[in-house]
Amino acid sequence: MKEETFSEYGKTEAIRLLFEGSGFSFNDRISFSPAAGSIVHNASRIFIEGMDFDLTYFPLKHLGYKCVVAATGELYASLAHPRLLSLRLGVSAKLDFGQVREIWSGATSAARLHGYSSVDLDLVPSPNGLTISVGATGEELKLTHGRRMAARSMDLVCVSGSLGAAYLGQQILEREKRSFQKTRDNSYQPDLERYRMLVGSYLKPELGASTLAHLEDSGIYPSCGYLVSHGLSDALKRIVRDTGLGVKVYADKIPFEGNSFASGREMDIDPVSAAMNGGDDYRLLFVVPILSADKFRRDFQTFDVIGHLARPEVGAVLVTPDGVELPVKAQGWKEDED
Repeated sequence: MKEETFSEYGKTEAIRLLFEGSGFSFNDRISFSPAAGSIVHNASRIFIEGMDFDLTYFPLKHLGYKCVVAATGELYASLAHPRLLSLRLGVSAKLDFGQVREIWSGATSAARLHGYSSVDLDLVPSPNGLTISVGATGEELKLTHGRRMAARSMDLVCVSGSLGAAYLGQQILEREKRSFQKTRDNSYQPDLERYRMLVGSYLKPELGASTLAHLEDSGIYPSCGYLVSHGLSDALKRIVRDTGLGVKVYADKIPFEGNSFASGREMDIDPVSAAMNGGDDYRLLFVVPILSADKFRRDFQTFDVIGHLARPEVGAVLVTPDGVELPVKAQGWKEDED
């Protein structure tokens, strides 16, 4: 079969070919009409080669999928249903048309799963490696917006899955990359089977596409939500900022993948630290009203209750199994000045 190259097509024809069989229509403009009283939310992310991903070990299809999940998670955290998706690919000369098709395939797979009605795509040349920009638009329904209550002390802090696994998975991949670079043996194949869940958490994170509809059907309306993408510490600091309250999370309540602690010991990484300060978990964190606690625990068993809101003077703290309260700091970011 003849290999397809960008030199064979103009930009418009290349984009048209990518849309073939994608399940989405090739249009110059995309739009939707929100229902009366609903709130439109926008989310955007940019991923830069060498900073946000490494093509040495990152499958291109997984990369496209993950980029869409990242923007979609921000919509879900805002209780918004996905509607429109816009992708801009900065393509370097080292990528051929078939590789771009792989990225697009992963992106459209995620878009179909999460119910986007329209997707658009633009391709531009990039002199410094692959860059992927994702913009997502969603709709928070009028009923949902009207029933959200202000956060109160003792409201529950709940997270949709394990934390720290993506960071551990990335570190495993980086370790194997270094081993390959030392051997320079092209036949070298790392044995990643026992790390499959950790590596998968980093390369292809998943979000429950039915979570938002499930919340609406259950009549549970979180007062606020966040996508945990820069570590749990960052999300907790945002809760304190947005609610004006304190927050306590309990180390022994944080969910971990099964072999996080064994892998952490192997790499001398504390899984709790990975959960607090690592990145790329893409888990939903909701503040659920205490009055909905029993119903939430019954109807949302894939979520873990890891803490609760507290008085403002508490700040953000991590409570150890011994009951010691440690102040939470968002690693890698300058603290807000009073």
